[in-house]
Amino acid sequence: MNQAADSMVEQAEDESPRTLIGATYTKLRHDIVGGRLQPGQKLRVDHLKSSYQVSSGTMREALALLVSDALVVAQGQRGFRVTSVSLADLEDLTRVRVLLETEAVRDSILLGKDDWEANLVGAFHRLTRAEERLRTDPGGSFDEWEQCNRRFHEALTAACRSRWVQRMRLMLYQQSERYRRIAATQGPPPIEVHSEHTGIFEAALARNAETACALLTIHIHRALLVIRTAGLLP
Repeated sequence: MNQAADSMVEQAEDESPRTLIGATYTKLRHDIVGGRLQPGQKLRVDHLKSSYQVSSGTMREALALLVSDALVVAQGQRGFRVTSVSLADLEDLTRVRVLLETEAVRDSILLGKDDWEANLVGAFHRLTRAEERLRTDPGGSFDEWEQCNRRFHEALTAACRSRWVQRMRLMLYQQSERYRRIAATQGPPPIEVHSEHTGIFEAALARNAETACALLTIHIHRALLVIRTAGLLP
C-alpha cells in the first residue's frame, strides 16, 4: 500500500475504528468460511493489511475477534493461521451442537408464544424458497441458503430462556458453517435437507418436543454423514 493510501486508512480509522474493525472482521470471516482463506493457512498481518486496505492495528483486532470465534488460531510470536478442519473436529462439534440445540428447542416449544410461531412460519417459508434454488445450484445458492438456514434455526430456538445456551449454540452453529459448505457444494445434491426442515418445523408447531428434537438430531448429523461417506475430509 502506498503512503497516500496509508494516510487515508489512518484517517478513516481515527473517525470510526470500531466500524473498520467490524467490517474487516466480517470480510475475513466470509473469506474463511467461503474457503478463500484455506484451513491451516498462515495469516500474515503485513500481507492481509494490504489486501484488505486497513492498518496493522485494525487487522490484528479483527484477527483477535476471529480467534474468539475459534476460526483463527493465534500462534504467539509466529502470528495467526486459519483453524484447520477435520472429521474428528466435526464429530465433536456435531455431538455438542446436538446437546445445546435440542435443549434450546425443548425450551422454545415449551415457552414460545404466538409471536414465536409467527416468526418460525416466516423463516420456514423463506428457507423453503432458498432450498428450491439450492437443489439446482448448490454452489451459487449456498450463501443465500445459509442465511435463511441460520434464520430458521434462530427462529426455532428463539424462545429459549438461557442466555448461555443461546450464546454457545450460536458459536457452534457458526463453527459448523464451513462444514455445511463442504457438504453442500462438494457432496451429493442436498435433496434431503428440505424434508428434514419440514419435519422439524411441523413437529415444533405441533408442540411435539420429542419428535422435533429427534428429527433435529438427524438433521444436525447431515453434514457429518455426507462428509464421512464421501471421504471429503481426513
